Amino acid sequence: MEIAYREIEGRSGAYWLLLAVLAAVTAAGLAGAWAMEHHGHIVTGMTNQIVWGMPHVVAVFLIVAASGALNVASVASVFGKDFYKPLAPLSGLLAIALLAGGLAVLMLDLGRADRLVVAMTRYNFTSIFALNVFLYTGFFAVVALYLWTMMERRMNRYAKPVGYAAFVWRLVLTTGTGSIFGFLVARQAYDSAMLAPMFIAMSFSYGLAVYLAVLIAAYAWSGRELDAAMLRRLKNLLIVMIAAVLYFVAVFHLTNLYFARQVAFERFVLADGGIYPALFWGGQMVLGSLVPMAMLAHPRLGAARGTVVAASLLVILGGLAQMYVTIIGGQAFPLELFPGVEATSSFFDGRIHPYAPSLPEFALGLAGIAIAGMIVVLAVKLLRFLPERLDARLGESS
Repeated sequence: MEIAYREIEGRSGAYWLLLAVLAAVTAAGLAGAWAMEHHGHIVTGMTNQIVWGMPHVVAVFLIVAASGALNVASVASVFGKDFYKPLAPLSGLLAIALLAGGLAVLMLDLGRADRLVVAMTRYNFTSIFALNVFLYTGFFAVVALYLWTMMERRMNRYAKPVGYAAFVWRLVLTTGTGSIFGFLVARQAYDSAMLAPMFIAMSFSYGLAVYLAVLIAAYAWSGRELDAAMLRRLKNLLIVMIAAVLYFVAVFHLTNLYFARQVAFERFVLADGGIYPALFWGGQMVLGSLVPMAMLAHPRLGAARGTVVAASLLVILGGLAQMYVTIIGGQAFPLELFPGVEATSSFFDGRIHPYAPSLPEFALGLAGIAIAGMIVVLAVKLLRFLPERLDARLGESS
């Protein structure tokens, strides 16, 4: 059976309303970025101690999810599961869109986006930040080539080798993103080799959750057929990915508890750190992991598309909570300069650093999500990313 890809019509009022809302959110984010650029970061909740705020939380989430969104295409080409082949083009599109949205927030949050030219022409190769410039731009190129081999019939024979390259590149990219934090010895809460594999597991979960939510919404709004067997496989795969994240999170915190110097940080983030334990247990663990797993695994509720969308959205919100705890909580906890000794000075030594995100920060973070959404909404209208129908027999016979 031949897979027939078609653009969506995109003529309804609902389509243009969605596009208008995404454009408005993007404009609000640009206004927030302008406010931070014009008045300085004094209008934000960031300080000299907490230099990565809410925009970085959203940006890193989108970058990590971009790698995981490509997972469906990788399963089809690298692991030879033709069942997922019809799903692969949308997977590549989401990977590019999410990375573009994340990098847009990252650049606008730096305060001097015009200095990007310097970052792209002068490199300090001992810095993981410099290496990530190559990883991000290379990811765009590899995924774009991957989409070409999938969507151009005469290039189909190259899809598998390019798919292997994209699979390896995305693993390296996510490792580099996790290593940004893992290599920071100046932040006691980070400085762990466990962050790299944990970020890889997180990418699989968050990217697949985004993919499922977009896939179901696209087929529901365009009136196309989405086979229940295909949806069942995807939601079962999401359960496995959520469990993998729980495993790495448990190993990360148990490893920290093993080291005496990290016990204070673990107590801060898990018990007496105010908002951070609340987000960790309530947002990340319960609402972002355990509840979605229970919803998806339920024999009756898990078969409903609305349940799958709701569970996917909970995983996304749990991922944002996890990023907030990791990025903001890691900066809020002070570095222990002299173990066993209380140090005080005018530089806030030994003190917990407060942080409250401001409206411009929220606006800029939401703009990154809106930018990714606009790319997807316009692309599925202009190009053939979606099959006319998703039937399990298409994958088995292709």
